[in-house]
Amino acid sequence: MPFLVRVLLTLVLAYAAARLCVWWQTPIPWMIGPLVATSVLSVLGLPTTSWVPLRNAGQGVIGAALGLYFTPAVGALVVGLWWAIGLGIVWALTLGLGFGAWLRRVNGPRMAALSPSQRFSTTYFAGAIGGASEMTLLAERHGARTDLVASAHSLRVLLVTLAVPFAMQAWGVHGLDLSLPSARDVLWPGLLGLGGLALVGGWAMQRAGRANPWFMGALVVTMGVTLAGVTLSALPGWLTAGAQLVIGVSLGVRFTPAFVHTAPRWLGSVALATVAMMLLCAGFGLLLARLTGLHPATLVLGTSPGGIAEMAITAKVLQLGVPVVTAFQVCRLVAVLVLVEPVYRWWCARSAG
Repeated sequence: MPFLVRVLLTLVLAYAAARLCVWWQTPIPWMIGPLVATSVLSVLGLPTTSWVPLRNAGQGVIGAALGLYFTPAVGALVVGLWWAIGLGIVWALTLGLGFGAWLRRVNGPRMAALSPSQRFSTTYFAGAIGGASEMTLLAERHGARTDLVASAHSLRVLLVTLAVPFAMQAWGVHGLDLSLPSARDVLWPGLLGLGGLALVGGWAMQRAGRANPWFMGALVVTMGVTLAGVTLSALPGWLTAGAQLVIGVSLGVRFTPAFVHTAPRWLGSVALATVAMMLLCAGFGLLLARLTGLHPATLVLGTSPGGIAEMAITAKVLQLGVPVVTAFQVCRLVAVLVLVEPVYRWWCARSAG
């Protein structure tokens, strides 16, 4: 089947699943519907396909949509939470070390074909709470089994993306965010200008070799414009819904039949640890809520061990402290990317000594 036909059929399927979830009134239907549908069909061996430019465009749209929340007043609020964000970073790094240690303890005896250093690097980078592609590249650099690392991150993000929104819906929290985007109306000249700025930001981030370049570039540029008090345009609802759809598809197509056959015990230990991490992060978020005075749902989302785009989308759709959640997730991502390799080298040197 031609590539573009596979892409088109996958998008049609994703749209149908999203409409079904809208009818069922599930949380974040435009992402969860496509994610579940493409995951199931991908595991069954059907040729579902995600087109990278569409995924990049979707990430750029979400980044721009989130950046519009960072008005000067909201920016001052986030800056005032620097200490809580710092605690969240320390928490994420510590949680990742514990996750890696758990994977090593449970799966170590069945990884006899790997050297001790390979077992350590595989479980260490699989446990780090960072982006899947970045952690897999770092793992490859240090001789780890990249298939296990990639599968661990993919499964963790899938489980968190599915569980957290439904937990929020069961909790009954919605519309608690008093902050609104700087722009309320869609103005086509301003929208085109905003799109151009987001494109330049994504291109610059990609050229610089940054993680999640199209999301981060659009977020940083739009955030800067909004913090400066410049209002260009709001984003139309259909555009953000489409962005959620292509992001859901890009996550779902990772789950191929080969993924299911990747060391079932390894995947089981990852799933069990992910559930434990979600509960621990919920407790940590509740503690931070007491210290900051913010709503617990906002801090639970901000500290959850999911992907930055997925958690930010959940906060946006449910209106649960979008700027705070975004700031927590972005700072954690950057800190993990910067610190995870130096900590690995320090740990290896300490063990050798």
